[in-house]
Amino acid sequence: MSEDTYRRVVLKLSGEAFGGGKVGVDPDVVQGVARQIAAGVAAGVQVAVVVGGGNFFRGAELQRRGMDRARADYMGMLGTVMNCLALQDFLEKEGVDTRVQTAIAMAQVAEAYLPLRAIRHLEKGRVVIFGAGAGMPYFSTDTVAAQRALEIGAQVVLVSKNGVDAVYTADPKTDPAAQRLDDITFDEALKRELMVVDQAAFSLCKDNGLPMLVFGADDDGNLRRAIVGEQLGTLIHAADD
Repeated sequence: MSEDTYRRVVLKLSGEAFGGGKVGVDPDVVQGVARQIAAGVAAGVQVAVVVGGGNFFRGAELQRRGMDRARADYMGMLGTVMNCLALQDFLEKEGVDTRVQTAIAMAQVAEAYLPLRAIRHLEKGRVVIFGAGAGMPYFSTDTVAAQRALEIGAQVVLVSKNGVDAVYTADPKTDPAAQRLDDITFDEALKRELMVVDQAAFSLCKDNGLPMLVFGADDDGNLRRAIVGEQLGTLIHAADD
């Protein structure tokens, strides 16, 4: 392992990516994700994963359609677990021992979330996938990724994005003057109200000096590159880093 390679990371994957833009799980997409994670593990990096559930349910959208927000969020949490099990299956097929831990107890399919047990799995070279969000409504999986990273002592939160390769000063799809940012502080990101992840996740990372890398997942190999510490995307960090 080179000096630039991370020791332990939390990788945040969007649920929408798992569906290939559709409802449900696209096995070809998940297989590709698993292969890249397996390559990162083979390079000596301890990898934990937080998966969204937007390919099944999004609590905020269901609320706008009249559902109770808390109940809609719980449905979204269950969607994340389906994605976790799909990723676990394909990682195991790549020869990577994998454990799913969930914030909502479901002993027949996953372990309960226990930080010390997760750390032990990582130390043994296993991938740990965290499902069911925080186990509470109103918390996004972006925030969960930051919280889990802090609890297990990860060095960075890797946030993969579809359709954008970095953080920009504005939406590059609608503003031709948007500028790509290779490096930015959390203070500046919060001041500019850059909505690449939710503000609670930014604040958690900022307050605890945990860097965040935002990068595009569209290019083949980018997940592996991010895991092993190659330069890509936008690094967001505390002001004194």
